[in-house]
Amino acid sequence: MITAATLKTQKSKELAQLAKQQGIPGWHSMRKEQLIKSLLKIARNQQRRKTSSPPTPTAATRPNRKAAVPDSSIALKLRRERQRQENLKNLAIASGMAQQTDAPSKDRIVTVVRDAFWLQAYWEITKSSVQRAKVALADHWHTAKPVLRVMTVTSDGNTNSVEDLVEEIAIHSGVNNWYFQNPSPGKTIRLAIGYVVDGGKFHLIAKSNQVSPSANPDEQPDENWTDITNDVERYYALSGGFAEQTVKAELQNVLEEKSQQSVYAPAFERLGSAINIGNETFAFQVDAHLVVHGNAAPGSSVSVSGRPVTLQKDGTFAVRMDLPERRQILPIVAANRNGTQQRTTVLAIERNTKVMDPIATDAT
Repeated sequence: MITAATLKTQKSKELAQLAKQQGIPGWHSMRKEQLIKSLLKIARNQQRRKTSSPPTPTAATRPNRKAAVPDSSIALKLRRERQRQENLKNLAIASGMAQQTDAPSKDRIVTVVRDAFWLQAYWEITKSSVQRAKVALADHWHTAKPVLRVMTVTSDGNTNSVEDLVEEIAIHSGVNNWYFQNPSPGKTIRLAIGYVVDGGKFHLIAKSNQVSPSANPDEQPDENWTDITNDVERYYALSGGFAEQTVKAELQNVLEEKSQQSVYAPAFERLGSAINIGNETFAFQVDAHLVVHGNAAPGSSVSVSGRPVTLQKDGTFAVRMDLPERRQILPIVAANRNGTQQRTTVLAIERNTKVMDPIATDAT
């Protein structure tokens, strides 16, 4: 049975829509209290007609079957709307990555720098975290809204840092990533995901890595972002993957899962580690990776060892791959748009690295 308390939780706009569907005259000029009173009257009349109507012959022939009293149309619509609102705020409901089919085992959010002007947030939230938020917010849960908080991070030069809220972005369930413009170019950015309620109280679920996008005023937005699959290391570097304060593990894991490639850091990290000022140890490391590139007719589909790659608008493609210590055969297959033609090129690549004995001479 629909009640006044149930109707009071709805907005005036939603009540007016229900009144319109029920054919209540003058609904468009009614205040919220008048709409509630009229809807309650309609619901009571509908319930009275159902309970006063004689049982049908079919029901009489089945005395052991419990007769169910159907909800009124208003109550049914309200219940559906409440369920819809509940689903929208459930951050554990997401499409997930194409490669991931299992529910996440922990909460995480990372920030990826796409260019100097745009950032991308990616998150995974567990069902238990949403349930904990619901319990913690208690009576305030019905006003809770899932948000991304964009904060600037400043440091006093020591170990302390201050996070200032600069923007709050309303999000919803059914997605697990969000693109947004950088509100503070040139500053260090960090994201927090959680629920905010009326009055500004915020329930935190997770925080992201810190990023420091470029603030070059002459740099133009990149209207044709390179797909992460083809340039994963660039986005890893842009997103602070080589910065000391970055939570590297989460950022690296997400990029590797999305691109199905390993993220390597030798060009930056190993060069730095090879400089041993004040240390007599002579460090020297060499590594190699494989870049497969080419071009095909625009609109074609291309795969390397069965893994699809993304073509640019001009038909070019490039994939950076691991180069293990063995011989490997890489078939590169291209098919035209309608699949009527196919061409294959096979690369045979072998890596054979030998580390020679060191040579040491007496210092003079």
